[in-house]
Amino acid sequence: MKLISKFKWMLLLAIGAFAVSCTSSKEILYFQDIDQTQMKKIEEQYEPVIMKDDKLQILISGPDKSVVTPYNFTLSDNLYGSVGAQSVVPYLVDSDGCIDMPGLGRLKVEGMRRVDLVNKITDMLRDGGLIKDPVVSVSFMNYKVTVLGEVRNPGTYVMDSERNTILQALGKAGDLLLTAKRDDIILIRDVDGKQTHIKIDLTKSDILNSPYFYLHQNDVIYVPQSATRVMQGTAALSLWSTVLSSITTLVTIVTLLLKL
Repeated sequence: MKLISKFKWMLLLAIGAFAVSCTSSKEILYFQDIDQTQMKKIEEQYEPVIMKDDKLQILISGPDKSVVTPYNFTLSDNLYGSVGAQSVVPYLVDSDGCIDMPGLGRLKVEGMRRVDLVNKITDMLRDGGLIKDPVVSVSFMNYKVTVLGEVRNPGTYVMDSERNTILQALGKAGDLLLTAKRDDIILIRDVDGKQTHIKIDLTKSDILNSPYFYLHQNDVIYVPQSATRVMQGTAALSLWSTVLSSITTLVTIVTLLLKL
């Protein structure tokens, strides 16, 4: 019986050693050349630009509340059976890249940065003598990205900031699985109304200086499965099926010999 117990321990140790050897660090590490790469200084801080179908929250305030009220696009909660507060309605950027603002008319906003739109509306209100010392706030209400494929939690995620990286999106999705193909990730992005596909290699540190490191609204990240990992998994199952069968046979023979 002691001999059989030893066989069991040997089997467990062998399984553990094999499992560790199956996963090579070269397959799962990010930025493998980071020590040899000199990071470039980013001259321009990334800021998202306004795109078609974006939803913008625009709030206008000033010293005289009665003057600014007509310029805020709100609906009374009374319409929905509530009493009191006002609900801010987002401005949807239409197919022409425009929004319609109360008191200011139709504005072309596509391609502008958030701060550009703030300055534009502020100038229109102040220089037009409409509001004295206006304070304008613009924010995105639908900044989201989608992560699919070999990640722990695929799905669409609303991002907390307007400055998001591909690493933050993968972090939201629970990081890559061991079966992920890290050197061939696909970023799907709309550029000037056309869908583009960019391949990203996370094993190289070049991505840290890439224009695709920062995400745009509605980007889609697809993480394919590694063909090597699939073959390794199939081979491992086949190998261990043979090994376990052989060990079972050996244990049976030893048991019979001990009974003699």
